Amino acid sequence: MGEATLAAANELAALHHGSRDDPNWQERMVLQYAPFIKYIASRLALRLPAHIHQEDLISSGIIGLMDALQKFDPSKNIGFKTYAEFRIKGAMLDELRSLDWVPRSVRKKAHLLGKAYAELEKNLGRPAEAEEVARALDLDLADFYQLLDETRGVSLVNLGGHRRTKDGGVEWLEVEVPDTLQDERARNSYLEVHYAELQEIMVQAIEALPDKEKLLISLYYYEELTMKEIGQIMGYTESRVSQLHTQAMVRLRHKLRESHQDLMPC
Repeated sequence: MGEATLAAANELAALHHGSRDDPNWQERMVLQYAPFIKYIASRLALRLPAHIHQEDLISSGIIGLMDALQKFDPSKNIGFKTYAEFRIKGAMLDELRSLDWVPRSVRKKAHLLGKAYAELEKNLGRPAEAEEVARALDLDLADFYQLLDETRGVSLVNLGGHRRTKDGGVEWLEVEVPDTLQDERARNSYLEVHYAELQEIMVQAIEALPDKEKLLISLYYYEELTMKEIGQIMGYTESRVSQLHTQAMVRLRHKLRESHQDLMPC
């Protein structure tokens, strides 16, 4: 048995046999996963305003890891690292929500930006170019890119569920995605259909993106490269990559709203 395989086996054995209650073992696990937490925080920080400190995300991520250590069930069909990643990211997003870090003025700008993209793409029958959106908003290109920088953090959205109630209303589902992944019964429920539909919508929306944005999405979310690495591949600065990411998120949010406009708030 190789060293990596042996280490994974020992980790699972520890989770099985109660070492999760040992403070010394917990400390070793935090040290082991510290680079992973920092990596997640650094990727998330690139999509946030400068006043949000990466150290705060890392602190929240450690709390998420501790939560994962306590709640992970090795008998379920999911690896610990995958489960921990959801818990770590969830803890970081919870911290951001508690800060109410997106001012109302920025949300308003993001709404106007999304509306401009949606109207232009409807009229043009194709993805709108940056110059076209800038003209529609009566901005020069420099101010338009500044607007993208200001609204980049609004691209963080919840992965939640909703469904129609019998009386025609909307019920929002309080779903723990990691638990859903672990629970075979949950995966066979309404949520499996919901996430399948959501996935199909997102695949179609990504396919409709301009080639540069489609490539960025693939490199960032599928290849899990950093903005710096993506910039080197595409020949752009990190700032320009971040702006392209914001443009892509604006388009994708519009597609989601368009597909679920009778359920999702504007």
